[in-house]
Amino acid sequence: MYTKKTFSAKDMMKWTRFETYLFIGIALVFIGLYHLLGLTWLKIPWTPLALIGTAVAFVIGFQNNSAYGRIWEARKIWGGIVNTSRTLGMYLQDMITNEYAQTDTAAPELTHEIKTITYRHIAWMTALRHAMRTPKPWETVHQERSNREWQKIVQPPETLSTFEQDASDYLSAEDLEYVLSKNNKQTALLYLQSHHLRRLKEKGIIWEFSFLELEGILQELFSLQGKSERIKNFPYPRHFATLNHFFMWIFVLLLPLGIIPQFAEFGQELQEAHPLIAPYFVWFSIPFYVLVAWVFHTMERIGRTGENPFEGSANDVPISTIARGIEIDLRQNLGESAEEIPAQFPVIYDTQM
Repeated sequence: MYTKKTFSAKDMMKWTRFETYLFIGIALVFIGLYHLLGLTWLKIPWTPLALIGTAVAFVIGFQNNSAYGRIWEARKIWGGIVNTSRTLGMYLQDMITNEYAQTDTAAPELTHEIKTITYRHIAWMTALRHAMRTPKPWETVHQERSNREWQKIVQPPETLSTFEQDASDYLSAEDLEYVLSKNNKQTALLYLQSHHLRRLKEKGIIWEFSFLELEGILQELFSLQGKSERIKNFPYPRHFATLNHFFMWIFVLLLPLGIIPQFAEFGQELQEAHPLIAPYFVWFSIPFYVLVAWVFHTMERIGRTGENPFEGSANDVPISTIARGIEIDLRQNLGESAEEIPAQFPVIYDTQM
């Protein structure tokens, strides 16, 4: 949904503050049991704990690499949509002519044909971005309280309007009725594009070679649409994602059993040299535990947030901004005035939608 231009330490701390409070609470509970209630048997050796931590670090690293790959692939797909859309706009203006027509068509009618196909392409991008924003059962961003807070402030355009509302300005009533009757609206729009081009070829308005070139553009759009749908509809394998999450929490919950006894032993060693500090030295384990747990949890959460690059987190692919940018380019090249063309979606809190 968004691409945030900067992500400061303050943003990170605010994003993870609820988990930080939880880690402080966990540390206080274990210190209470171990130090205040005298349950000194609540400890485990560092060797198994280090082995678990190493394994968790590996699986989290694998998850983050995979999540980044999905985000980067999604960005390349939508970059391809940008380039193919601009190419389509250029081809339409130079290939829809009377050069090979048996009977000349009036210039206003040719312009109308170009505009109709261009507007239908904008409707295709609108349908695709709405489809990419449709929530899926495996998407996790809405489960995080801090993410829900963010989305109350910054909402994607697709949550504020329906496809029918957004597409009604670009499609005829007949086309809109046809598209709304289909489950995959973006596919239906590409079918309409192909049928329209065929009719223009039959009239001689489009030369046969030009028709093949334009059909090739539609084929490329089908390919890009399918790649985007593949990322949306095929989640990061759940056995990896779920087990990573469980492994991380196992490590985080076992970690106090290694850190707190270690700091208690340090306190005993300081008893003679620093008798005032020694009884309270165990409490220094809290910031160290919170720091280690925060690092592991935050890295796992970053990977979990990046698994689905269209679901709506602050660092997803900004498909709304990309689609609107293409629309502005195409309509400017149609010769429309600035008053007729909608403005780009605003950047809110340094974040693109």
